Formats: sequence, C-alpha cells, structure tokens
Amino acid sequence: MAQTNQYTKILLSKKTGMEVYSYSEGYGKIYDSKNKKESIVDSLGNITFESPHNISQIFKNRFILTVRQSDNKTKSTIIDEKGNQILPLDDQSFNTPWLSKKCIISSKEGKEAVYDYNGKEIISYSDRIRFVAEDRFLVLKDKSWFLYDLDGKQVSNREFKEDYHFENGKALIINEDHQSEIIGKGGQKLHQFSAQIYNLASYPYLITKNRTTGKYGLVDADENRLAEEIFDDAEPEYFGTKEYVYLRKKGKATVFKKKDRKLYPNNFKYLTPLFNDLFTVYSDKLKKSGVVNLNGETIVPQEYDFIQSFRISGKDFIYLKKGKEEKFLDKDLNNILEENTQIIAFYPDQLIIKKQEAYYKFSVTDQSVSPMKDIVSIKEQETNFFNILNLYSKPVVCRNTSNLYGVIDEKGKEIVPFIYDDIIAFENSENEIVVKKQDKYGVVNFQNEPLKDIIYDKYYWQKEVLKLDKDKKSDVLYFTRFKNSGNRL
Repeated sequence: MAQTNQYTKILLSKKTGMEVYSYSEGYGKIYDSKNKKESIVDSLGNITFESPHNISQIFKNRFILTVRQSDNKTKSTIIDEKGNQILPLDDQSFNTPWLSKKCIISSKEGKEAVYDYNGKEIISYSDRIRFVAEDRFLVLKDKSWFLYDLDGKQVSNREFKEDYHFENGKALIINEDHQSEIIGKGGQKLHQFSAQIYNLASYPYLITKNRTTGKYGLVDADENRLAEEIFDDAEPEYFGTKEYVYLRKKGKATVFKKKDRKLYPNNFKYLTPLFNDLFTVYSDKLKKSGVVNLNGETIVPQEYDFIQSFRISGKDFIYLKKGKEEKFLDKDLNNILEENTQIIAFYPDQLIIKKQEAYYKFSVTDQSVSPMKDIVSIKEQETNFFNILNLYSKPVVCRNTSNLYGVIDEKGKEIVPFIYDDIIAFENSENEIVVKKQDKYGVVNFQNEPLKDIIYDKYYWQKEVLKLDKDKKSDVLYFTRFKNSGNRL
C-alpha cells in the first residue's frame, strides 16, 4: 500500500522505539540519544548499519559518513546501507548540488574530482569542478574551464573564462573577443552578437543591455533589432506559456508578443497574462484589479478584489471576485455563473459551487450541476492560496448533516472520514491538517495518515512548524509543503 515518506517515518519510529528523523526512497536515519549513535533503517524497520559518527543520506541507499577525529578534524566517505565504504575514508568533503544519482564531486586538499556511486573515478582531481547542466561539468585547469560529460569525456577543446551555466541546452558566455555568444552543450558557437546580451530566457528572443547607457532592448537570434535600447528594465515571462517579453520605461510596460514579433505599448507597469492576449492589471492606489488587452484597452474595469485564470476541462476561464459578487468568464468573456452563485473550489475537471445554501459539483462543459448530498457546509479557501505552484484548490473540508467534519477530493471522494468535531486546514501550501475530537487535537494529512494522536489540548502554527501542547509539554511537527498540480495527491 502506498504511503507518504512522512507517515513511514512515524511508523518506523513506533516500530524501532527511536525517532526516525528522515526517510526517503526505502531508507531512513535514526538517532539514538542514549547511545549517541546514528543508524540507517530500511522500510521494514531493520537497522542495517549504526555508527557513532554523522550519517547524511544522498539518495536511496547511498550516504555520506563523516567521522570526527580526536584532533577535531573530520574525514568522510560514501557508504551503502550496510556501511560498506564506496570510497576510502579521507580528509574530503562532498558536493551534491542536484543530489545527482549518477555522480558526486569530492573536494580534497584544494582539488576536486568526480566519482560515480560505485567508487569509479569519472574526472580526476582538478582545480575546481562545477555541475553546469544535467549532463555537463565545467572543469578548471590552469585558470581555464573545459567542458566534460557525465562519462568524464572532454567534449570540447575550447577554453572558457568562467563556469557558465546551461539553460535548455544553451549557455550565454563572453567569448575571447569580449562579445556575447550562445554556445551549445558541445561547446560549439550557435550565435555571436555585437550587442551585449543580458538574458536568454526568452530564446530565440534575447534581451540586450547597452554598455554605455545601461538601457535595455530586444533582438532575435540573428541580431535583428526588435526593440531599441531605450528601456529602463526588461523581463522575460518565466512561467506559463511564455508568450511575451516585458520592457518598461518611465513606469509603463511595452509588451513584445513572440508570435507576431510586435511591440504593444501599454499604460501599466506590470501585466499578468491570462489567455488570448488578455492581462490582469493592478492599481496600487485603488488596491483593485482589472483586465486589459494587448493594446491597453480596458476589458474589465479596475474594481475587482481578485482576478485569476483557470483551465477547467481543457477550456480557459477568468474568475473575478468583488465583495460577494463572483463571475466566471469563458473565452468569449461570457459569465457562465448564475446570479448569487459562489465558487468554493476550482479543480481540473469541475468546480464546486454554492447556491442558496446548497453545494453542487458544476460542469463547465454543459453547465450542469450535481448536488453534493449530505454536505451542509464547506470551509472556504482564501484566494491568496493560488500561485504558480498551486494552480487548483486543495481538497475541501466539509461538515455533514450529522455535524461531523471530513475532507473530500476533487472528484467528490471522501479522503478523510466524517468522524471529527472540527478540521483545520491551513491556508498556506501545507499537507497537514489539525483534527478535533472531544476537545482534543491531533494531526492527519490529506492522505488520511495519522501523524499525531488526538491527545493534545492546544495547537499553534509557527511558520514551518506545528506546535502541539499537552500537560504543559510541547511536541512539534514540521510541515511538508503541499504542491497541488491537480493530479493525485
């Protein structure tokens, strides 16, 4: 049966009688405070290795063992789950910036080398080594950087001045002629520019920066000038469909649309894309939002408290909220909600709505409704929950006709049973929920795994920690972040 790492850690702690303070990919770590030892535990609760020294998990059954010696110096090595050394114990440290499952960088005596997790040397000790792409290193030798692949093969004889980083298989460098150049993962020149390239995130459209004035402009990969270097700042669209580049001058944005390679001057400083060349704009003075098109024409006046785009059943919609008034506009900007209807939750295939004190599942394809039987109330979620990581609503906390609380998911399935006197779901992106029964509190998650027994008198939310009090003593539970992508929790 599938279960979260969080719950597995709790079950293993109960089974071993010691706190399992981390668990991932079939193995965890235990600290025995009595014997002052750290141990590796497998998914069945078996202790596979113990040591008086520090153990850090890299991934699955690979760990770093760090031994502190009598002179207070340390030596380190890579071990497997049984404590077998993959590399010799030495005065070295390890760099795992991406927690790579293929190789690791060892630093020793001011030099660095790359090993795989079976102990094979991939790149011998050099001045410095950097991960620069998922399958590339830059290696510093005699004050020059050289490009290597994951097999330790040098892929280019070309020398680089810096450890440039690759994005989508390309890196922006300053070449030997002090010009901006874009290279591929073989070190080959793809484009060279006379202008100074500032940012390639919108490739093949590139933000330039004038060396003299510091102003920004835009060119294509062939250095055809698309926007003169007259703007105070410029910003690519990093998320979503990435259709635009925003250039700003004197507090007003000009939008470059990639599809038609045209500039659209606008009267607003910041625009957030919706769909079909529509944008939300926010007034700091009014503290309200509206909608404009590419030409800056007002489509929805700046009088709404919240505006957000949602994609439901493969169709695009705009949600608008002003006080108690709510609208849900389709691609033709027609409101598909009946009057006095409230949207409770947004899911990839449907909405949950409230009308005349009753709750319904709402299909956006044919605007049909299906009553949610036995549900008398649903706790609403704050609109500030939605962002690039939380595209849809969490499962909802409901109260039934028996005055008991439970949680249902996006398909209306009960995922936390209706057996509680209250449930508190935090408005941030947390996976933990507090449950109440007979004036006592406990904690479960959205997978209905019991994380803390229902024995506590009070609870407090303190940033990354949930604090629970019982008999003037406190227990803590660290939150795991809840990333809602609209798929299975």
